[in-house]
Amino acid sequence: MKFFIDTANLAQIKEANDLGILDGVTTNPSLMAKEGIKGNDAILNHYKTICEMVDGDISAEVLSVTFDEMVAEGKILAAIHPNIVVKVPMIKDGIKAIKWFTDNGIKTNCTLVFSAGQAILAAKAGATYLSPFIGRLDDTGYDGVELIAQIANIFTIQGFQTEILAASIRNPLHIIKCAEAGADVCTCPLDSILGLLKHPLTDIGLAKFLEDAKKM
Repeated sequence: MKFFIDTANLAQIKEANDLGILDGVTTNPSLMAKEGIKGNDAILNHYKTICEMVDGDISAEVLSVTFDEMVAEGKILAAIHPNIVVKVPMIKDGIKAIKWFTDNGIKTNCTLVFSAGQAILAAKAGATYLSPFIGRLDDTGYDGVELIAQIANIFTIQGFQTEILAASIRNPLHIIKCAEAGADVCTCPLDSILGLLKHPLTDIGLAKFLEDAKKM
């Protein structure tokens, strides 16, 4: 399973990349705004900076909702760097745009996926990735990880090549459960990735080793 970091914060991207396990980055307008990045030129330059930092796919989200506008915006985003993946919302015009991008050699990430039916449509349109938002599903009383497993099973049966990118990850356990359920990628905040490092027995064991080393 590939690890993407879900942020627009360059320091966090660098820290995750320095671990040696980072495969890509996802971000969105909300995360850009959180870092104080405003204006089209500033956003495009920020995407370019991220692409220069990380050797992997970088999802850049369109801000429009009509087919013609998404295609126009996606062309601009794709021209930033070969690693750009155009992030398109799961709406009717979004599916049409994904098909257009696929036919024209532009990678896509279908975002805001909340059902297996939506996942099938995205895969049929040729999406490179699709992003089920498991944390937001959990918030409504549904099991987000169960959706990952359902989509993975359907894709295996049908032979779809679209990669399942588990999004809206809230904690380290989400990452583990998504790996078990068959996600191809997980994208999450840095804290969730670093949380995988932690175990009390590791801390106790290391403290004992260091204590014993002082006696040598």
